[in-house]
Amino acid sequence: MSKASFSSGDLIADRRVDYARMLAEGGDYSAAIDLIGQALELAPDWAAAWDLLGSYEEKAGNVAAAIAAWRRLEALDDEGLFGARLKLAAHKAGPAGDGTAVGYVEALFDQYAPKFEDALVGKLGYRVPELLDTLIQEEMARLGLTGFDKALDLGCGTGLMGARLRERVRVLEGIDISAAMIAETARKNIYDSLQKAELVASLNARRADADLVTAADVLIYCGALGPVLTALVPALRGGGLVAFSLEAHDGDEDVFLRPSLRYAHGIAATRDALVVAGLDILRFETAILRFDRGAPITGILVVARKPALELSAANDGEDGGDVAA
Repeated sequence: MSKASFSSGDLIADRRVDYARMLAEGGDYSAAIDLIGQALELAPDWAAAWDLLGSYEEKAGNVAAAIAAWRRLEALDDEGLFGARLKLAAHKAGPAGDGTAVGYVEALFDQYAPKFEDALVGKLGYRVPELLDTLIQEEMARLGLTGFDKALDLGCGTGLMGARLRERVRVLEGIDISAAMIAETARKNIYDSLQKAELVASLNARRADADLVTAADVLIYCGALGPVLTALVPALRGGGLVAFSLEAHDGDEDVFLRPSLRYAHGIAATRDALVVAGLDILRFETAILRFDRGAPITGILVVARKPALELSAANDGEDGGDVAA
């Protein structure tokens, strides 16, 4: 979502929206809404202004008006950069759809990349890479593993997970949907290779060559686990490990979309999805992953293993078919 997305091409409309932002930052949402309305009279097809209008109406408690703004936004935003569909779904005003909202997630993290680590680690107490790495090391010790031949870090971001894995992995690959995130992590020289791709598409294009796959705070943007695990398991060698985190809920739904536009997964449904995918569950724990507006976010930490007997015919007889021990 580039800065250009926030210009209507009409200087007066732009100035009114800039002033509306200032008022909203001070908590005067009513005045901000009025100014956004004036701007939209001048530039009625300005998607970014409709997005702001929906946000300010929501914060002012005008949910019906917010939904109306997001419906207009959805019609204007063909690429889904502003996440209108997700915002409607989070307010039970439409379906979330299946899979990742690629346009929205890519735009979100392209915009977020320069301040990602400062915001997530410094301000929100983000702990997922540390927590997952501890579980991985404990399972390595229990299984008698000394390292991994090849690891795949899904949604690698700025390399927070990769930095912890590096010394125990011979070949470390990173995949992320955001080019800006990849640019940030490329400067650190953590990964042997980096790929900009949507994770399910990337996994579907691979053979069974990884003995570790990680996804730290990534699947919270993917919705249902089934399609992800269906793509992930064939990418693992027999005996390979997968470690990931999810945001959790205790309700009856398998998964639901929170107002944060992140998915929360049911604890029982997550266990079921792992079993259906043919994975052996090694660790399954709940923990506080981070804080959001001062409130703790509880999540699930998973380490699972692909049974060693599930080696594909393509890997039979190849060197390094199992996890390094």
